[in-house]
Amino acid sequence: MTDLTALTIAEARDKLRAKAFSARELTDAYLAAIEAANPALNAYVAVTQARATEMAAASDARIARGEGRALEGIPLGVKDLFATEGIHTQAASHILDKFEPRYESTVTANLWADGAVMLGKLNMDEFAMGSSNETSHYGPVVSPWRREGSNLDLVPGGSSGGSAAAVAAHLCAGATATDTGGSIRQPAALTGTVGIKPTYGRCSRWGIVAFASSLDQAGPLARDVRDAAILLKSMASVDEKDTTSVDRPVPDYEASVGRSVKGMRIGIPKEYRVEGMPAEIEKLWAQGIEWLREAGAEIVDVSLPHTKYALPAYYIVAPAEASSNLARYDGVRYGLRVPGRDVSEMYENTRAAGFGREVKRRIMIGTYVLSAGYYDAYYLQAQKVRTLIKRDFETVFGAGVDALLTPATPSAAFGIADQEMASDPVKMYLNDIFTVTVNMAGLPGIAVPAGLSQEGTPLGLQLIGRPFDEETLFATASVVEKAAGRFTPAKWW
Repeated sequence: MTDLTALTIAEARDKLRAKAFSARELTDAYLAAIEAANPALNAYVAVTQARATEMAAASDARIARGEGRALEGIPLGVKDLFATEGIHTQAASHILDKFEPRYESTVTANLWADGAVMLGKLNMDEFAMGSSNETSHYGPVVSPWRREGSNLDLVPGGSSGGSAAAVAAHLCAGATATDTGGSIRQPAALTGTVGIKPTYGRCSRWGIVAFASSLDQAGPLARDVRDAAILLKSMASVDEKDTTSVDRPVPDYEASVGRSVKGMRIGIPKEYRVEGMPAEIEKLWAQGIEWLREAGAEIVDVSLPHTKYALPAYYIVAPAEASSNLARYDGVRYGLRVPGRDVSEMYENTRAAGFGREVKRRIMIGTYVLSAGYYDAYYLQAQKVRTLIKRDFETVFGAGVDALLTPATPSAAFGIADQEMASDPVKMYLNDIFTVTVNMAGLPGIAVPAGLSQEGTPLGLQLIGRPFDEETLFATASVVEKAAGRFTPAKWW
């Protein structure tokens, strides 16, 4: 890592404005870091060197004219789920082989309009379906973190594992990500980075490959809370092309970083104390509670009684929507095509060859719960549970609670190809146990590094907020961050 790649977005922004170095120099430092590290980490599936240098040169010209914008010259990575015009966009799936869209996602268009530089496309679980970034057609992402005294490759979490690993290893200043059931917050917690899933509708979903449309939401992964706030300000917008995006002013999120939390009421939901939770997660949670109390917040115990039904309900709703969304991939118009004797066989052959095992599993689950005779018993019931989960949060926030503090993950990072996880998909799904409720209720949630495990790997805490109150999350998360400090992996690659 060079000194330039060690800078946060806020630091790099200020130094670029002061002309301490050029956007081209900053971009070249990141491109060199990617070239050195990517063979070991597999975080990038496409590096857009020519585009990056062109964008950096344009940023330098604007800075010279005094026309620098909010993210002028800041090099970012983009999760492979976001459409980027004329550039590899495959959702890390074989079925979208060689797909290069003729349009740009709204979120990335917003970032480029604010002067950011695109370094490339980041690896992910195929179609965002996974909690470890092992389902990618391009192979697993390797976390830049290792346990003390061990050479075992660890997972970076998923589905935004490439984004988290690249940010943690300083292969980009920040990254776009998406969160359907925890896919920003879980990898953030496992890699010592900060990730926020904004309120559903805060960022446009247009141009993002759909997994589960009523749950998906874009957000940033960054080195610290301030950087996450800076990125979300640029990513968020109303969009007439996405009817679920909300027409509300986008606040200056950065202004809320470091804001006092004195007098805030922080809820501690008893249902998040799950059976078999490791002692170090309990200890971390207790430490987080104490940090917020010391900062002047009032700690209150609360109940979210339907939390225990969230994970099974999520794994009905999400696959059902995935089954519907992924029906469009048939080999006719774009992507992979495997020939057959007729069009039906061509569909079958293409989908059999193009989708990975986990994606096929979820399509089959989703098709099952939507089928005649099972729709009422499964899908309809899951939607009713979803309503009750949302009502639980409304009751707690209605009683004057400003935010909730919970663990982000049930454990630290596990090893790649962990046999216990690989042999039992349900064990893998349990990684989302603390995060799925937020998506089911459409609420904002942030994961912030809070400490290290006994093995020296990152652990995170999660803060959950009221709808469209991301500012409170940035304020409370910055308290945790200030107390815990920042965490960077020792370079081994």
